[in-house]
Amino acid sequence: MAPTPPPPARRFANHPGIKEASAYALTYAPEEDKNPPLRGLPLVIASTIIGNAQWLQKLLWSNAKFGQPRLTPGLDSELWRMQPNVIPLPSTTTTTTTEPMLPLTPDLQLPQPAGLPGRFASVADYHELYKSGEATPLQVVEALLPLITRPAASPSSSSSSQYALAFIQTDVEAVLVAARASTARWAAQEPLGVLDGVPFGVKDDTAVKGFVSTMGMRVDVGEEYFRTPEAETVWPVEKLLEAGAVMMGKMNQDEVGMGTSGCNPSTGTAVNWYNTSYYTGGSSAGAGSALSGGLIPIAVGTDAGGSMRIPPAFCGQYGLKPTHNRTTTVNSSMCVIGPMASTVADLTIAYRYMSQPNPSDPGQNLFAMSVPPEPSAKKYLGICPEWVARADPEVRSIFDEVITHLTSTKVGYELVEVQLPFLREGQLAHAPTCLAESADAAKGRVADERDWLKLVNYGNRVQLAVGAQTPAVDYLKYGQIRQVIMQHLAFLYEEYPGLLIVTPTTPQAGIPVHPGDAKYGVNDGNTTIRSMMYVWFANTSGCPAVTCPAGYAVPKQGEGDLPVGVMAMGEWGAEEQLLVFAGDAERYLNETYPGGRKRPEEWVDVIGIAKVRTVSGNADAEIDEAASEATRTETGAEEGTGEGKY
Repeated sequence: MAPTPPPPARRFANHPGIKEASAYALTYAPEEDKNPPLRGLPLVIASTIIGNAQWLQKLLWSNAKFGQPRLTPGLDSELWRMQPNVIPLPSTTTTTTTEPMLPLTPDLQLPQPAGLPGRFASVADYHELYKSGEATPLQVVEALLPLITRPAASPSSSSSSQYALAFIQTDVEAVLVAARASTARWAAQEPLGVLDGVPFGVKDDTAVKGFVSTMGMRVDVGEEYFRTPEAETVWPVEKLLEAGAVMMGKMNQDEVGMGTSGCNPSTGTAVNWYNTSYYTGGSSAGAGSALSGGLIPIAVGTDAGGSMRIPPAFCGQYGLKPTHNRTTTVNSSMCVIGPMASTVADLTIAYRYMSQPNPSDPGQNLFAMSVPPEPSAKKYLGICPEWVARADPEVRSIFDEVITHLTSTKVGYELVEVQLPFLREGQLAHAPTCLAESADAAKGRVADERDWLKLVNYGNRVQLAVGAQTPAVDYLKYGQIRQVIMQHLAFLYEEYPGLLIVTPTTPQAGIPVHPGDAKYGVNDGNTTIRSMMYVWFANTSGCPAVTCPAGYAVPKQGEGDLPVGVMAMGEWGAEEQLLVFAGDAERYLNETYPGGRKRPEEWVDVIGIAKVRTVSGNADAEIDEAASEATRTETGAEEGTGEGKY
């Protein structure tokens, strides 16, 4: 039995203990992946064959090197760590607050300067809009609905606005009811707070009462799953709704969250408005598109392998992956629910509302409130040089520039070199863990488990079939690798209190669109693995991480420079510290980066439209038509049949 490692200085539940990894574990030996990409008709043929041949599935599993972690020496004495559910506990020496969240300080509710380059509309802008009476929440919603609503009978239809590809489902009547209620509160000068009347979206795999969580799949009403709307709204979304925010709809995504590009032949592919020849990133593709297009200031997503960080990075936005189970307990060893936003203030506001303690969640409600560090506290940025060196040159250049700024005397971070364990082996363990958990969930969505792959597109049939071949012994080895990673991180956090480990968010500036993928999709394991090169570490360890736009790269195709993100990962419970870092990165982009922040040419000025919009004539006709189309199902049933909204 392994010796018990020492406890940390702070109080945690489920802490892994403090233990520096061995020299072998800290040796980084990167390899080039050799998973052949499949697209077009060859993908269709291959997926059919692979889906019915277990021997071939096992061969592909081995070719992806998912069995390689089993060969890692020195793991036999390590504990199996199946969940990274470390919970920071309140200190016994400080007074425990009874407030559910930190107060929203005035700086969070102050609009950014009007002349700021690349300025995005924020929660504060909507708050001031309603406060001034220049427009109402109802007028904002009426401006948005024609842009985001597409016929439910043809969800990938190109006849609707291209902005609508960011959304899959919109309950127009419910949106209007919520907007009218908010408008009435503002008229009575009794708003619920800063979020009252602010539009937001929710990723389609996230439970919202009355909606079927289609998860980006093509709807098959023959399966009970698609006739069963969610009975409850997940806690973090409920807290935004209680604050008066208006949910515009469920957002597009990579099908069942399996992808890092955002390409979805089933529901249509959301648009990256910075350069339409590049994907938004995934799997929270709709969020990246809607935020970059200016449709909403806040989005709620999920993240098991960068899904709330890769799309914001590719789309020039901010995303916070919280500590594992911080906002709600998820039935996954990798996945969390959290916020994405166009400004750091909005990211902070959304996080604070979403992370309030839930009395009915026995794990989540134990979390101590995350608090910002003391201004006098030493600030460390940790870099693993050989890991960061794997990024493409243009990404590395942008990363180096922002780190140079942050470590200047003006900002005051101290740079330290760190070594991280199992950077290759850990990623090879992360991917099949996600695939195995997704395969298990997929089998629960069909009545006949023998036909469990029929609901997903061709590319995902390959991935899920391969992931389902993960042996239990290998899954246990993945858990031992997780334990070593978490113990070493605890060692680093103890050595450098307040340490933030920084990397590029992704090693490349975007994923180019391949036009032929729109029909059948694609299976490109090499691109998926490479996209997750840095983000997976936070999912495996359960640590929080934030991505921030740091600059722009010249594209290899299409028009429009490509946003590049910088990411910081902190200790369990360090969300507020990460938000302070994000604020420093935001000031760099706005005030120091040449030309400042950029905004896409196709960005929509929703507030401007709402100010001049009337609630009569053609405007009414547009809303009525949107409502009529959105309430039709693929079988022609009208809303209210109990089949849910999809």
